Amino acid sequence: MSSISASENTGDRHPGGARMAGEPAPAHPPAPEGAASADARASAGAPRATRPSPGAIPLIPTQAVGTGPSWKPVRPPRRARLVVAAPMRVEAMAASRSGLPPDTVVVRTGMGPERASRANQAVRAAKPDAVAVVGVAGGLGPQVRPGDVIVASEVRTGDGTVTGRCPSAPLLAGELRRAGLTVHVGPVVSVPRLAVGTARAELAATGAIAVDMESAYLSPSAVGRPFAVVRVIVDTAAEPLGRVDLARRGLAGLRILRRVGEPLGAWAAAVGQRRVLLAEPRAFCAGVERAIEVVERALEIHGAPVYVRKQIVHNTHVVNDLAGRGAVFVDELDEVPPGATVVFSAHGVAQAVREDAAHRHLSVIDATCPLVEKVHAEARRFTARGDTVLLIGHAGHEEVDGTLGEAPGRITLVESADEVASLEVDDPERVTYLMQTTLAVDEAEEVVDALRGRFPTIVGPGSADICYATSNRQNAVRRVAAEADLVLVLGSENSANSRRLVEVSKRDGAASHLVESVDEVRLEWLVGADTIGVSAGASAPPNLVEALTDALAGLGATSISTRSIGTESIAFTLPKEVRRPTGG
Repeated sequence: MSSISASENTGDRHPGGARMAGEPAPAHPPAPEGAASADARASAGAPRATRPSPGAIPLIPTQAVGTGPSWKPVRPPRRARLVVAAPMRVEAMAASRSGLPPDTVVVRTGMGPERASRANQAVRAAKPDAVAVVGVAGGLGPQVRPGDVIVASEVRTGDGTVTGRCPSAPLLAGELRRAGLTVHVGPVVSVPRLAVGTARAELAATGAIAVDMESAYLSPSAVGRPFAVVRVIVDTAAEPLGRVDLARRGLAGLRILRRVGEPLGAWAAAVGQRRVLLAEPRAFCAGVERAIEVVERALEIHGAPVYVRKQIVHNTHVVNDLAGRGAVFVDELDEVPPGATVVFSAHGVAQAVREDAAHRHLSVIDATCPLVEKVHAEARRFTARGDTVLLIGHAGHEEVDGTLGEAPGRITLVESADEVASLEVDDPERVTYLMQTTLAVDEAEEVVDALRGRFPTIVGPGSADICYATSNRQNAVRRVAAEADLVLVLGSENSANSRRLVEVSKRDGAASHLVESVDEVRLEWLVGADTIGVSAGASAPPNLVEALTDALAGLGATSISTRSIGTESIAFTLPKEVRRPTGG
């Protein structure tokens, strides 16, 4: 990597072999030949294509209808050129030694708005594909401490004018956090002179979380290109930078700055054009929307606190939002004060839990999804007529626990087709199966096929147990997986239907990952992924999808389109306890 001053035309290399602006870019290493894929096809019995001669442009095989494989020339994608702008020499040196890619160009801009504005020409002259501003800054707001790292979501001037936006900031912030740094994402404001005292308090009141003297004035160099700002906090209003600790705080900030290079390199490696395919339907289903509204209405009617047994739905964002509004989530009813209001989650509860609530004189509002309640009703009906009920599902899931509790000892859990051979039932002629509503459809069918082979007279529910929303989201994610290099599913780890979406897309051949939110996306996954499919589990808020697509678009020109299998129009009525009165 090289480091130059914006006023310099030439300069010496820094240790590590980084190049200076104006030096020729290093040649890309030769790409591997396309022979491996051709050999694999030949061994599988496919027609073998003529292999390119050594040293020729690498080729990839293509298949036309009615023809054998042919070869077409392709060149490996050019690695994005990262240009890093750093105001002071010590910041530029720290950046140069931070582990940035070796072909990164570091431009020393000088301090303040005028020098930063003049430096835009030097940054643009380096022909960047992506621009990052790095350095130290002052912290604004009570949550920011010296030593924290700020990743700008946007940069502003002191009068509030937004000069640059950084939509990929959450992706970069996640990479920095995984490097062990404390990171905040938010607006950075740039001012003509050092902000102290009341000036800093006024800037904090605008919502900015850090202040510097250059970032907003350097943003024009990145117009039309991915842009990032990474600043290390060296002082705050509560912990000002005095003469005694100037050197200590400054050196500590520079040491932290030397840890941002590899995450910035990963960010630059992910830069490029791509397609994003949105699976439809995705995110909230009718049962989840109903459960959330039940808690919201209960808070309106009864005021805080309203107790909720277990997570109302399996999503951390939803739970945290409701907790912030006064919902108290408990594992068991003995944590609820006698006589209080308690909401049962969308996953349902066993009959013993209902009896316990009545014994404790709790005011119960049942948010069980109607489709889960259907399975409970079937369990009661089939066991009442003397059938052995086999429940296909996963042990430990709250929905499964609730269904098993409808007839303790009369329902047997079956988790896989492998378990079927060892099942023992009282009467093989009176066997019924039910399903957890959030299973993968093909996974459940494998178990059903095995059950039918073992118990030919087995009967199932009158209508499918796997809920419409689960099936629809799985079919939609298959559609995007067929085209995508990578599929990202938004949802919490304890969300069964979200995990099933990942499993389904993996089985269809696409690299797939479950992420809680955009900052959990690893930039290394995006390298070489020209087409990315995006879906979200039925318990994941839609705004998480919007945040992810915005961040991906911040890495380069991005087309966003939808792959739909249809729209959902189902709605469920609310429990009577939280319905609003109608009429006058």
